[in-house]
Order: sequence, then C-alpha cells, then structure tokens
Amino acid sequence: MSSERLVIRPARLQDLDELVGIYQAAQRWLAEQGSDQWAKNTESKIRSSLTEAIGRMECYVAQNADAIIGMITVDEFADPEFWQAEDAPNSALYVHRMVIDRSASGRNVGGQLLDKAEELAASKGKSRLRLDAWRTNEKLHAYYMKQGFTLVRIVELGHRGSGALFERRVH
Repeated sequence: MSSERLVIRPARLQDLDELVGIYQAAQRWLAEQGSDQWAKNTESKIRSSLTEAIGRMECYVAQNADAIIGMITVDEFADPEFWQAEDAPNSALYVHRMVIDRSASGRNVGGQLLDKAEELAASKGKSRLRLDAWRTNEKLHAYYMKQGFTLVRIVELGHRGSGALFERRVH
C-alpha cells in the first residue's frame, strides 16, 4: 500500500464546503456500489454534524499539497445502542465519519487518519480506539481489520444499518 506524506490538522470552518463535497461524493460512490450507507444523510444534516464537530475540535482533515483528501471525527461519544457498560465505554475514543476522497484511494490516507486518532486516544489516556461500521459493508470490515482493528460484535437494530463494532488497542 503506497503512502504519501500528509498534513493532518484540525478542521476549520472555512474547510466546511470542501468537507461536505467529499462526503457527498462518497455518498454517490456508495450508492453506485449498491450500498444504502449514508443515503439518508441530507446535506443540511451533514453540514450541521460537521460544523458541530469542527467547533468542538473533534474533526481532522488529511491534506496534501493540493487539497483536503480525507477527514475523520474522533470523540468520546460511545453510542449507548452499541457500547454497553461492560465494554467500559470511557476507556476509548470513537471514530466517526471517516471519509477519503476517491482520488486518494489506495494511498493510505485512512491509515494515517486512524493513526492520528490513536495518537489522540493515547494523549487522553484511553486504551482503545473504537468505531461502528455498516453491518453489510464487508469490504469496509476487511479494511478495518487490515488496519489492526478486531471485530467486537455485530449489533442488529432494525432502525439502523450500522452495528459492526470494531476496536484496536492504543499503543
């Protein structure tokens, strides 16, 4: 897997339009692949979620010399529908909305963003980095396992498509 040197920095409000564009392009690509992942997320919902994450300094971007080519949100929100008390939810940071521009596919942008998330978890004294993925997206599951994550369990909730729970130890 090739990798290029990226700047990974906190997102700024002036990045918002570019980030929404990357997210919407990923939505279109997923739909072309036959997936309904993220299909219900409207532009206003995306914009609102990203604005809040940027304001809380929880959204990070991966930028090369030309443009922003990826983003990730990392926070302490352990979704209570997925992470139970026995999971020790406070022991982890949680990854949300990791999106890579399709033009950067195969260049380890996601790996570098996940490494940044692990670095943030370590700096906060957390022992795990966690995420939930779309239950039916097996290619995504395989990707996370290649990135050092293990499948914790799959939670089936009729009102949600997500529920494949992954974590990796923070080193």
